[in-house]
Amino acid sequence: MADSLTIIDNRTEKKYEIPIENGTIKAMDLRQIKTSDGDFGLMSYDPSFGNTACCKSQITFIDGEQGILLHRGYPIEQLAEKSTYLETAYLLIYGELPSGEQMDGFVNQVTRHTMVHENIKKLMDGFHYDAHPMGILLGTVGALSTFYPDAKNIMDPEARQRQIIRLIAKMPTLAAYAYRHSRGLPYAYPDNNLSFTGNFLNMLFRITESTYYPHPVLERALDVLFVLHADHEQNCSGNAMRSVGSSHVDPFSAVAAAIAALYGPLHGGANEAVLRMLKEIGSKDKVAAHIKKVKAGELRLMGFGHRVYKNYDPRAKVIKRLAEEVFEVTGKNPLLEVALELERIALQDEYFVARKLYPNIDFYTGLIYEAMKFPMDMFPVLFAIPRTAGWVAQWEEMLLDPEQKIARPRQIYLGQLRRDYYPIANRPSQAPRGG
Repeated sequence: MADSLTIIDNRTEKKYEIPIENGTIKAMDLRQIKTSDGDFGLMSYDPSFGNTACCKSQITFIDGEQGILLHRGYPIEQLAEKSTYLETAYLLIYGELPSGEQMDGFVNQVTRHTMVHENIKKLMDGFHYDAHPMGILLGTVGALSTFYPDAKNIMDPEARQRQIIRLIAKMPTLAAYAYRHSRGLPYAYPDNNLSFTGNFLNMLFRITESTYYPHPVLERALDVLFVLHADHEQNCSGNAMRSVGSSHVDPFSAVAAAIAALYGPLHGGANEAVLRMLKEIGSKDKVAAHIKKVKAGELRLMGFGHRVYKNYDPRAKVIKRLAEEVFEVTGKNPLLEVALELERIALQDEYFVARKLYPNIDFYTGLIYEAMKFPMDMFPVLFAIPRTAGWVAQWEEMLLDPEQKIARPRQIYLGQLRRDYYPIANRPSQAPRGG
């Protein structure tokens, strides 16, 4: 058979031909192989889905070996240089770059949906003053599902589009409100005369001025950062969006699940970990000592290496240039020298080169955010706002894929086999098992 994998069972000498399609085999095709009489069928074991494709997608392509990231075929470097976040969002959702008329219509739709219901502010007021902004965002996005009953009509194309627009438009407002709440500041309403990122900066930082005008360099820098974070294939939060969405829940609830995944320090908190590491190093002359401890296994080198990329993260190259533009406005972050020296040594050291540990997107983003006066607890929130476009694109693609069903992975059961229940008085004391 052409394009197939031949498997020979040495125990039975039976031969199986497994078709290969798009460089993969279907896991269900392994079921025909039995390890014993009455066996359920062979399964693959893949913790963390490191080598398992869960879907077919046309949205984002990553070649980790070559350091390539494409959205609908367009290189991320070109989008970061020439596009805007809302144009990139349109591309991710609808599959093509918009015409001028389509772009104007899309921007107008998003702009008209930036306001949130006044009761959302009452909900936010219930959070403690020191509540993490990401936790507030998680709760309020989930609550939005109760404000829009039509969100449950996920198979209605028009209803789907309304929720997609609402999510993209309202996410910056909710994020800004979460920030203002954590700082004890009154909520600042959206200003629809500003750009998407300009309006977000307005809702964050406006104090008493009647009209807030963000610095154009910082406004554009944030927009580029949003482009770079818009989607990244089947990452943890993207997979959470698809998995939860496969139950046919409304998209607000699915996005809340994606936000919860992003909340974790191994995902959305990575740039915060980089900033903490740079602050712990403190100065350029202490970098070599830190590198030595990393090589000895005493510390981790944050911001280097990636689950997917085995080359220089293409987004990191863009961000490094962007950092220089931002620092010309804000002044140079004193930790920049530490970061540059760390990168210089690591890229020359055989220990890191052999392990293909190159700077990733998180290495410089924390420095930029801090220079723009964002507190560290806002870093994952700044990730969630642009990633919403990727989440809803992945969600809709999953819904319209006839091969997709409700997510239900299998397991390898290693626990006790059948045993009988007996009264508590007859049970010996045993140490409880965790988990």
